[in-house]
Amino acid sequence: MKEPQKNRLQKTINTFFVIAVLLSVLSVTAFPALGEEDETNFIALDHGYTVDYYKSYGSPVIQASITGDTEFERGETADLQIKIANNGVISGFQRLNANQKRINDSTEETIALAELEKEKGATTAKNIEATLQSETKYVEVESAASLQNVEELETGNTATLSYIIKIDSDAPAGNYELLLPVTYQYPANVKTVTADAINLGLTGVEFAREYKTKTETLRIPISIKDEPKFEVTKVSGSLVQGETKVIEVTYKNTRETVAKDALARIIVMSPLSTEKSIVRIGDIGPGKEKTASFEISADQDAIVKKYGVNSEIKYVDKDGDTTLSEGMKVNVPLEATEQKFSITGIAILLIIVIALYQIVSVHRKRNQNDENVLGDENE
Repeated sequence: MKEPQKNRLQKTINTFFVIAVLLSVLSVTAFPALGEEDETNFIALDHGYTVDYYKSYGSPVIQASITGDTEFERGETADLQIKIANNGVISGFQRLNANQKRINDSTEETIALAELEKEKGATTAKNIEATLQSETKYVEVESAASLQNVEELETGNTATLSYIIKIDSDAPAGNYELLLPVTYQYPANVKTVTADAINLGLTGVEFAREYKTKTETLRIPISIKDEPKFEVTKVSGSLVQGETKVIEVTYKNTRETVAKDALARIIVMSPLSTEKSIVRIGDIGPGKEKTASFEISADQDAIVKKYGVNSEIKYVDKDGDTTLSEGMKVNVPLEATEQKFSITGIAILLIIVIALYQIVSVHRKRNQNDENVLGDENE
């Protein structure tokens, strides 16, 4: 009775021992973007089940650059296309002092050369994740598309990532940098699987790859264009019902570059009107002001209130291009007509008064004559 129990105990110990050995010699590297070949060759085996003939020196080298113009305007929302390139190279190989005793030299050298060929894949980046980031409040990266993925990028190849950025309308002109942290995996080492791996239940597996994860931050330079920006600093004058008045509008260039050959324009609508809506004000340097005078007419029945008149400036920028500024609001007050008589009105009134006086005088004289006649008849 003791012997069977002893055998069962020994079998149980052996089972646990085998499981422990399997767990110690097997490790599966989770890698969702493996190719068809790697799906069976990503297992990292213990040294007893692999032999390493060659060591390669090299890894992926990821570089990034913007496709197209790197200069943006204030207030712009742009589709930023970033090209990433893998320029990794293998700088050399080292033949390691490894061999399998049960294989003749010629066969082993053929196997070693097959591993050497696989070592060349050390420059291939897999499962690339790239997240565009901005360190300044003046450039915003749309969060919904800030993470981009590339399944595989072999050396010498490129891929395009697409992001949406928004430039603040008050951003100072100059150079900025966006950050592009990139994380990827690559096969840092390839080992040849020996025939002993069959004992682990592995068949059809020729190579075991050891993947490493690499993270690096790439810098993406951009610039925000130098250009004038205007604001209305002063409005002089007021409108009057039924009259044409001169309104003076002062504009200031609040930015870094000069606006050449500037033209100020107002846009008025009924009950206001103007015969000349564009006034030339010339060059406006950084921080300088220029005043434009506009003649604006108001209808007689225009409502007394402040009217918001749209205004803009057309100018020539530093590149020689004609540019239109953002719209500006010019608040113009409208007053009621003053109740006063003109000289002509007074003259007409005097004529009317004199005429009435003459009529009254004639009427009185006629009445007096009638009374005198009646008096003489009564005597």
